[in-house]
Amino acid sequence: MEFLLMIVEARADREGRAEEEGRALYDEMVRFGDGLAARGQLLASRSLRPDKHGVRVQQHQGEAVLRDGPFAEAREMVGGFYLINCANRDEAIALAAQCPAARFAAVEVRECAPCHVG
Repeated sequence: MEFLLMIVEARADREGRAEEEGRALYDEMVRFGDGLAARGQLLASRSLRPDKHGVRVQQHQGEAVLRDGPFAEAREMVGGFYLINCANRDEAIALAAQCPAARFAAVEVRECAPCHVG
């Protein structure tokens, strides 16, 4: 089964970290991903730039409407993700608990499924 581990962090946390601390956390996250890859569980992973660099795209009356970030209604942002392959939800939760980001952010576990599945 495929699960997405989304790193949900407070928007201001990255800006408040010293570069050295940020690099150390990033290196720790890379090592976590390397461990998942070594066990054949990692399908993909990426760190994302802060949402102030993002844009939301929606259709309104057949036209694309763009909205630049940051997105004011959210205090948190998705800072990165791991797409993993696990036997079940419990295993995905156990891996999320081992993720270094669980110490400084939330790790949201979501099972991948078609959008028509409730």
